[in-house]
Amino acid sequence: MDHFSQLVGLMVQVMLPLSLLVAAGALWPLVFRDAPLAPLRSQLNRLVMYVFYPAIIFAVSATTPITGDLLRVPLLVGIGSLSSGVILYWILYRSPLGRDLKDTTRAVLMVGGMFGNTFNIGVPVLQFFYGPEALRYAVFNDMLMTIPVVWSVGVWICTRLGSHRGNAADQPSVWRVLATMPPLWAFVLGIGLQSLGWVYEPLVNATRFIGQATIPVILFVLGLTVPWRALIPKGEILAVAAIKLLLVPALVWVAARVLFAPMGEPEYAAVVEGTTPTMMTALLLADRFRLDHEAAALLIGWSTVAFWLTLPLCLTLGLIR
Repeated sequence: MDHFSQLVGLMVQVMLPLSLLVAAGALWPLVFRDAPLAPLRSQLNRLVMYVFYPAIIFAVSATTPITGDLLRVPLLVGIGSLSSGVILYWILYRSPLGRDLKDTTRAVLMVGGMFGNTFNIGVPVLQFFYGPEALRYAVFNDMLMTIPVVWSVGVWICTRLGSHRGNAADQPSVWRVLATMPPLWAFVLGIGLQSLGWVYEPLVNATRFIGQATIPVILFVLGLTVPWRALIPKGEILAVAAIKLLLVPALVWVAARVLFAPMGEPEYAAVVEGTTPTMMTALLLADRFRLDHEAAALLIGWSTVAFWLTLPLCLTLGLIR
């Protein structure tokens, strides 16, 4: 497949359905003006967290052998995320761009610029390039990198650099938070059953079927969440979005070239994960730790919109194959 055909296929098979699902969420309040948006978002998020997402995590973890190649993905994405955090810290806390920002804004932008929506947006892109089985890259990246690092390093950034909660009693227990996450329990259960040879294929097929709703529902919620009428182009927001969408995948690509040359499918899959826009969890962290909710929403909005341009650019530059 030549570059032009691949680019057209990416637009039609991936970007078009993603756009339609996000647009449905954006238009929902205009069509159904009596819909209570906050409760709707909350209930849909809970449905995904407690039913759909754990189901797909279980289906993949129960049937995917853990290999060194597979573990390269969370390793490389983690290197890109943490490296970008150092750069974001300098930009937001030490450079003129962040001089007039509040710490509550700096912290949430730093976290939002480090971590992407690697599952809900990453999976369709991964499967376009590498087939249906590429779902495993996003699952293992989320379980072994994104969730643990967000709820450790990310929480530290929010509490120490943002809300300045110096008292340990005021800080949430990372272990307690992780222990209450159904996706992690589904992952552990799937790995355990696979290790024992107790995988029951009909159950795996059933959970895989249930889990197919994860991405459409979350993309619809994304459309509900982005403040479309308030997408004001602020310098700090656009700068962080550019770092998330362009610098992070470049850092992952460089790390892959240095550590695992020649690059193969897992390394390029890690780069794809690096291209994704800001995760929606940034809003949850902003609410939980009293950070700048508006800045988090704007970053999610702008990075999601710009992703439609930066992903084809990364493909054109050869960062993705």
